[in-house]
Parts: sequence; structure tokens; C-alpha cells
Amino acid sequence: MQLHRKKRIEIILEAPGLRRLTEILERVQVTGYTVLPAIAGNGRGGPWSEAGQVTDAERMVCVMCLIDPARTDEVIGPIFELVKRHIGLISVSDAEVIRGERF
Repeated sequence: MQLHRKKRIEIILEAPGLRRLTEILERVQVTGYTVLPAIAGNGRGGPWSEAGQVTDAERMVCVMCLIDPARTDEVIGPIFELVKRHIGLISVSDAEVIRGERF
């Protein structure tokens, strides 16, 4: 079995920014991504939780995607422009996948 090197990008962002984030991913032709709820954590501002939140205004989401390493800068740049205006973070790590042609 052959493994193919990719970059895994994870973006944690306030839920109201999700639509803009997915528009950016589609504009830079990221072929697939997954959105997960971020239900609790601890960061620079201390612990947080979605418990008791009535609206999406303070909820967080995590968006993950895998891309070809050569595209990292072109994908990360526009995402950073969005995230720098919101509570959130971007992480990039190395990944290996079995079906490399899908990313």
C-alpha cells in the first residue's frame, strides 16, 4: 500500500464565520472538507463551552481539509484573512493518505 503526503489544515472558528470560510475553501478549489462542532476548550481567554449558548454567536466549529503540500500558501492566505478578524486558529500538519488522487 502506497501512502501519499498531504497537508492537513484545521481551522477552529466562531460559527458565524463558517459560511465565509466555506466560500473561501470553494474559491481556492479545496475539493473536500469536514465541519465538526467544537463543544468546549481552553484557550488564551480561559475555558469555554457551548453549554447554555442560545445562538450561534458564541459557538465554535472545526473545519478540516487535506490538500496537496504545494498549495499550502495559496489556501492558508485567504483563510488567515478571515480568521484574523475572529476568535479562532489555524493549524497545519503533515498527513499521509492512501487515496492521494482525491486531494
